Amino acid sequence: VQLVESGGALVQPGGSLTLSCATSGFPLDGYVIGWFRQAPGQEREGVSCITPSDGATLYADSVKGRFTIARDNAQNIVYLHMKSLKPEDTGVYYCATDGPQCSLYAPVYLSWGQGTQVNVSS
Repeated sequence: VQLVESGGALVQPGGSLTLSCATSGFPLDGYVIGWFRQAPGQEREGVSCITPSDGATLYADSVKGRFTIARDNAQNIVYLHMKSLKPEDTGVYYCATDGPQCSLYAPVYLSWGQGTQVNVSS
């Protein structure tokens, strides 16, 4: 199982960014994928997740209406589309898999990527 995040950048407040999670070593259409983030000095926070079967999604209240998770099973990539970014969205963003269900609780996921840095600042 391998997960590689990319797309992190410095962006101004109100801007948009799309993160990618490239997966390999497992059939993406059979696994839940979650996105998490961690700001300096804070615990890892669940952002969103997507199920393999029906594509059902779950979002943290702090990102609802601004973030969209999407999966491309043919390309083995999961995206996190982010808009109306705020300074409090700053952090390292991680994707994760190998969890029993779509959850924003980090400990249920067994496999993690290395993360990509997002900075929202003017």
